[in-house]
Amino acid sequence: MSKIIVLIGAPGAGKGTQARLLQERRGIPQISTGDMFREMKTLDTLLAREVQAIMSAGTLVPDDVTYRMVEDRTSRRDCANGYILDGYPRTAVQAQQLEGLAKAQGNEIDAIEVDVPRDELMKRLTGRRSCPVCGEIYNIYSKPPQAEGVCDIHTNAKLVHRADDNEESVSTRLATYDEQTKPLIDFYENTGRLKKVDGTGDVEEIYAAIEKLI
Repeated sequence: MSKIIVLIGAPGAGKGTQARLLQERRGIPQISTGDMFREMKTLDTLLAREVQAIMSAGTLVPDDVTYRMVEDRTSRRDCANGYILDGYPRTAVQAQQLEGLAKAQGNEIDAIEVDVPRDELMKRLTGRRSCPVCGEIYNIYSKPPQAEGVCDIHTNAKLVHRADDNEESVSTRLATYDEQTKPLIDFYENTGRLKKVDGTGDVEEIYAAIEKLI
């Protein structure tokens, strides 16, 4: 039976990195809600036009519409042997809808939480710096550049600190994540399918732990 891998993790936990590694090494497509919304802007289908109208109005996309987007995307050939969901489901309601989709597709669901302590997430997010030329990411705590404030690759480029990567904004983002995601985590815990990996180690160590679980 093919698997739907639901990756759960707070901002800065590194779940996006792990999803990309799984896609590259295991050939399991990474399905991200962000990518789906971007694609909807370029398509001319009934569903795409509906999504475009909702986004143009500046309103939240309802659960049933998001579900139809996921259903549409995961019905394609590349998802025949399973897929990774990054950013979906976000709520217990969406998790229930995914149960129906998994059953219809003949898939089983693995929910994996990349668990990182709050103080570590704060360091990862407030310490981020990026190169405006090549996009290389640094961290003043864990991956500082060779020369302070300057990219190692483009030595004339001064590193950028995102305005919302400050303690107050990060605290708000993490609190919002906790509030929105707790029912989702409870859902998978109550159904006995939530698995956790320690997200504080090396990228390869975390990948190996996830691979064992799937």
